[in-house]
Amino acid sequence: MSQEVRVRYAPSPTGHLHIGGARTALFNYLFARHHHGKFIVRIEDTDIERNVEGGEQSQLENLKWLGIEYDESVDKDGGYGPYRQTERLHIYRQYTNELLEKGHAYKCFCTPEELEQEREAQKAAGIAAPQYSGKCRHLTPEQVQQLEAEGKPYTIRLKVPEGKVYEFEDMVRGRVSFESKDIGDWVIVKANGIPTYNFAVVIDDHLMKITHVFRGEEHLSNTPKQLMVYEYFGWEPPKYAHLTLIVNENRKKLSKRDESIIQFVSQYKELGYLPEAMFNFFALLGWSPEGEEEIFSKEELIRIFDVSRLSKSPSMFDKQKLTWMNNQYIKKLDLDRLVELSLPHLIRAGRLPEQMTDEQKQWARDLIALYQEQMSYGAEIVQLSELFFKQEIEYDEEAKAVLDGEQVLLVLKAFYEQVEQLATFDSDHIKAAIKAVQKETGQKGKNLFMPIRVAVTGQTHGPELPEAIRLLGKETVMSRLAKLIG
Repeated sequence: MSQEVRVRYAPSPTGHLHIGGARTALFNYLFARHHHGKFIVRIEDTDIERNVEGGEQSQLENLKWLGIEYDESVDKDGGYGPYRQTERLHIYRQYTNELLEKGHAYKCFCTPEELEQEREAQKAAGIAAPQYSGKCRHLTPEQVQQLEAEGKPYTIRLKVPEGKVYEFEDMVRGRVSFESKDIGDWVIVKANGIPTYNFAVVIDDHLMKITHVFRGEEHLSNTPKQLMVYEYFGWEPPKYAHLTLIVNENRKKLSKRDESIIQFVSQYKELGYLPEAMFNFFALLGWSPEGEEEIFSKEELIRIFDVSRLSKSPSMFDKQKLTWMNNQYIKKLDLDRLVELSLPHLIRAGRLPEQMTDEQKQWARDLIALYQEQMSYGAEIVQLSELFFKQEIEYDEEAKAVLDGEQVLLVLKAFYEQVEQLATFDSDHIKAAIKAVQKETGQKGKNLFMPIRVAVTGQTHGPELPEAIRLLGKETVMSRLAKLIG
């Protein structure tokens, strides 16, 4: 591309980083990196009443955690700041005054009650989409002066051109058009002097030289309003890509009240998901590469990202696919990092003490390694390793069916005697003990291994048996066997 690509993600600090916001940020980031451009994070904090404490920090920290590094933001000045809208109010005032002076905007003194009455009257008249009548548009300069002298509060509205069609080429949807008659004169500055989103975003994008905007499809209806502002100032608008909805497994639009899906990036982080797996998963939410491959490194995704492959259909948030993908990454993970990911969950669950001896640390490390192939996320270690922290085993129906086998008592007695004689309780010696039971009893395969597994672990399936037996410890294993052989 001839000009430098500059894209932005512009969250409001009214909440923490949501999966929808993360997906938007990621597509902006991939596009910028693919074209060797800049990725900017701008904070749209003008909805002061709804801003939450720590909202801005959460957005920035979780983007960094995901590996979405930005080039400019509130903590990284790239020469286009300030990057918080509340610090740019003087800039918006300057452009508001320009529109007023040129007659493209006007002061509206209608009260909220008057506007509500107008809306209700239009609804009663069968108008499906009520819009402002524009009555203050016709106030004379003298009337405006009089109302201001009386201290009447006012908003500032943009004059919507009549009989105009606003068209643009969307990078996802193709040609999109809106008619100006469907949009009433809209507020660009609220009564408190704060600009509205559709006004401020144009000024910010223009001054920050934003070339492309990737955002959710809920912003599609905002685009004609923004194009009006670009036109009045004689500025070139950026290219737009409106990303499709993310839906749940019932194909319903993802709502923040939908409790069937974990919705915030910080929650995945706390559960022990890997940022590189989340990065990979979000990249496939509404975008598809060529071929069948689904596991990609960040560098690969940057190299192959192509806007022509953005989906035109809603993207389903598939929880099973996410856990499968995270498991693929965990399988290849360095053990030190897996321990770092999982150990805090065992401590938090009260399974292990915060202060551990070297022996306890090694035992915990071996336990986590035992479940590396199975684990889908760090917190899952608590549930997976439950058998190692139980005093008593409760056998389910499947386990009882195994223990009812006619050869079981013979196998368990022989194994008890072998374990009792072991001076060194390690995996190799335990394997040799099981082999000795096979030789002594003539039992092999399932008839040999299943009774031993069920007796000592309470489970019909699980991790490698000799290592599981070693980690349970000789005393626990003998105690569990003794209860069954009487």
